[in-house]
Amino acid sequence: RMPVSVPGTDRWQRASAAFFLSFLSLVFSITALSSNYWCEGTRKVAKPFCIGQDKGNHCIRFNSPDASNSNAVQYIWETGDDKFVDQKFHAGIWYSCEEIINGEGEKCRSFISLTPASDRGVLWLSIVAELLYNILLLTGVVLMSVEMCYYSSVIDGLKINAFSAVVIVLAGLLGMVAHMMYTTVFQMTVNLGPEDWRPHTWDYCWSYCLAWTSFACCMAAAVTTINKYTKTILEFKHKRKMLERSLKIKYKFPDH
Repeated sequence: RMPVSVPGTDRWQRASAAFFLSFLSLVFSITALSSNYWCEGTRKVAKPFCIGQDKGNHCIRFNSPDASNSNAVQYIWETGDDKFVDQKFHAGIWYSCEEIINGEGEKCRSFISLTPASDRGVLWLSIVAELLYNILLLTGVVLMSVEMCYYSSVIDGLKINAFSAVVIVLAGLLGMVAHMMYTTVFQMTVNLGPEDWRPHTWDYCWSYCLAWTSFACCMAAAVTTINKYTKTILEFKHKRKMLERSLKIKYKFPDH
């Protein structure tokens, strides 16, 4: 005998998959939005003078026993690699933080204040799009949870399913636009930002990858939701055709 799948169970499994992907997308997006690790890199900064008993390679030991040695002083001030040190930084949508040379912790500045004036409008649009992306994702998750717990009418469940599919697709489009706008703004800030911030080397960090993973999960949830809606409609059409065929046969060959 061929195995027969139960339509209700199959629909519930697809609804569960769409809900799980949407919820995962929401968690990833909130985590990425609240962090400041979208990009990271290093800056070349001049070494400060050593204070007191400071030692190491992160400061210039000017008041040293060899300060009277002209060769030592010449070496310090003419060799570029020796008077500069790499300062690590990481940046996100909200803040850019830099490590403190010869100290503990880091200092942070608003990323909006670092952005060139001509690109701040694009950054604000990116922030608004990111917030709307999360709101739509949350709405989609709530709708899917209601659909999973709503067993009284399949038709009402289909209506909720169609609405959640539209919401998730819109969320994915907004997320994609928001991520691309932030990428553009960051690259413009690297080229035209303040001199005391421009990085020497930089690359995208884990929050940026998490944001795009959230977008991928959102699109997967949208495809799963649309597939569930389409398959349910096709099942209804098939059942209606089978019912019409059985009624035709019944009235064509009535029981004697």
